[in-house]
Amino acid sequence: MEPLIVIPARYSSTRFPGKPLAEIAGKTLLRRVWEQCAPVLGAERVVVATDDERILEHCVEYGMRYVLTPSACATGTDRLAVAANKLESDLYINVQGDEPLVDPKDIEKVICAAKEAPGEVVNAYCVIDNEDDYLRRTIPKVVMRPDGRLLYMSRAPIPGEKGGMFVKAWKQVCIYAFPPIALRDFSAHGEKSELEAIEDIEILRFVELGYEVKMVPVGMSSIAVDTPEDVRRVERVLAGRLVK
Repeated sequence: MEPLIVIPARYSSTRFPGKPLAEIAGKTLLRRVWEQCAPVLGAERVVVATDDERILEHCVEYGMRYVLTPSACATGTDRLAVAANKLESDLYINVQGDEPLVDPKDIEKVICAAKEAPGEVVNAYCVIDNEDDYLRRTIPKVVMRPDGRLLYMSRAPIPGEKGGMFVKAWKQVCIYAFPPIALRDFSAHGEKSELEAIEDIEILRFVELGYEVKMVPVGMSSIAVDTPEDVRRVERVLAGRLVK
């Protein structure tokens, strides 16, 4: 069975209400994410999971497949888990709806890694190349074992040099791969786990449930949109590509 890409899209974002429909250089954030996902498996294997009629109408307007989910879903992965009850697959790829610059090749890389390690949770990451991103609280930082397994993820600047200097760091890229059993365990927990709730990083629930998370290196094109300022950052990148 082919993998299925699911894009969770919640209108009532705490930090940025209406974020999926925010315009970025003439297209909505959600549409930009969908257009990056569609070439990977084909448009029929990409589904938007949402609880909002405005997003549903947007999907209909632009021919994006969708599934309705409850508004009470605590995270994008909870929303995906609900969608998985309606959409059968043996591998679910979660591309967060705030990644407008996600590279289709990076999605393919995560899918390949998941197929090589059936039954495992997979997440993408890339290098942080500047101190501003290292200190930015909206960016989850990744710490791994030498074999690429996740040790911890935090919005704090980690790994932390004792003098406070930025030495080396990595950030999460919100492309995930989940086998069905992992999604069921995640959802069955019923609430955010303790560290997940503190950090507001949903992948930590899998860690706290005892899952190993395989981290896969991808390119540095990602800019997650968490605030209106991030929209302007993405627009500057897009404008630079047009100039080239």
